[in-house]
Amino acid sequence: MSQPELLAPAGDLEKLETALDYGADAVYLGGGRFGLRAAAGNFDLAGLAQACDLVHRRGRRLYLTLNAYLRPAEFPSLEAWLEELRPLDFDAYIVADPGVLATVHQLDPRRPLHLSTQANTTNAAAVDFWQQAGVSRVNLARELTLEEIRSIRAGSSAELEVFVHGAMCVAYSGRCLLSAALNNRSANSGACTQPCRWGYALVEQTRPGEYFPISEDERGSYILNSRDLCLIDHLPELLQAGVDSLKIEGRMKTIYYVAAITRVYRAALDAWIADPAGYRQDPAWRRELEMVSHRPYDRGFLFGSRDPLIHDADSHYRRSHDFVGKVLAVEDSGASLVVARNRFFPGETLELIGPGMRTASLVVADLKNEDGASLAVAQPNARLRLRLPSGARVGDLLRREKAGAALDGSQACQS
Repeated sequence: MSQPELLAPAGDLEKLETALDYGADAVYLGGGRFGLRAAAGNFDLAGLAQACDLVHRRGRRLYLTLNAYLRPAEFPSLEAWLEELRPLDFDAYIVADPGVLATVHQLDPRRPLHLSTQANTTNAAAVDFWQQAGVSRVNLARELTLEEIRSIRAGSSAELEVFVHGAMCVAYSGRCLLSAALNNRSANSGACTQPCRWGYALVEQTRPGEYFPISEDERGSYILNSRDLCLIDHLPELLQAGVDSLKIEGRMKTIYYVAAITRVYRAALDAWIADPAGYRQDPAWRRELEMVSHRPYDRGFLFGSRDPLIHDADSHYRRSHDFVGKVLAVEDSGASLVVARNRFFPGETLELIGPGMRTASLVVADLKNEDGASLAVAQPNARLRLRLPSGARVGDLLRREKAGAALDGSQACQS
């Protein structure tokens, strides 16, 4: 690749447009079948055609997930689905199951293939094996260290992709059995119920009904839970190690998450591309990452000689800001059109964010509905007239700081 790629999630059409607006070079999405996020918005066949057109008109790339592990009875449906997909102009399929890979080769031999992290690729010999099987890019296992990534780059010519931000699974590179065991829904088929996020406690055999937390958290232990991955501090090392694509996890997340995270990594990646030798971390990037809903951040396994600290008893979601609205139209007359996503009131201070780390503050002085009638409160999904700061654009988002959540700039990512 001519320069490193920023790859963002697109759980539905609105998230896809947001990812493109906020700086993604490429997006990945699911078609509702044979991907690993069955509960995401996903796309039907017409939606996939629309997504391809939108992405390519903007000069970006689009990858479709087919990374579920299939049972024998599912292959006729896969073959029928591939025939329907074949006319569409995806830049690559993301696969994990060798049987799926072989079926794509048989029915759509010219389609580029990327290998999912689900395939657990941990060495250059495995990359070479998959490359000989027709894979052009490998998303490496999350368990690899930086030194191991360097070693794989030195021993292989395929494109290398790594996750840099988002949720981590307790299972090996996401190969989870827990959801199927506890809830009869297979994570490896795209139906994960996230039982690793549930609260757990100990029960002593002779004291049924008495629950003993493993930690001091009175709601129980989250020993199966993991911290969120955050590698914003380590982009230079990853890029110097030869990583071609930086991937953000989150097809189940909100458009606010996609916007905020994508714009931070876009800014960091652009700064490195412009001047690798003079690259400096901007403290604003770290603060921004704290403003979205997340579990405690950590670097995962990137530095294996140090405690990876992927598990934490205090692993509940936290965020400093609430997402309250999206700009639908900007009007020169003053009051622009906004759709509310959470309640907010006249007199509140909001922050407007846009691509390129553009940020502005405003006080809600006059709140009206779409027809111009005054309102006492903005309700979720209501369309509103609101005076926005100069420079506001369609697709900008509005957020509100939560009470007592002011940041000191040092909380975001442990390193």
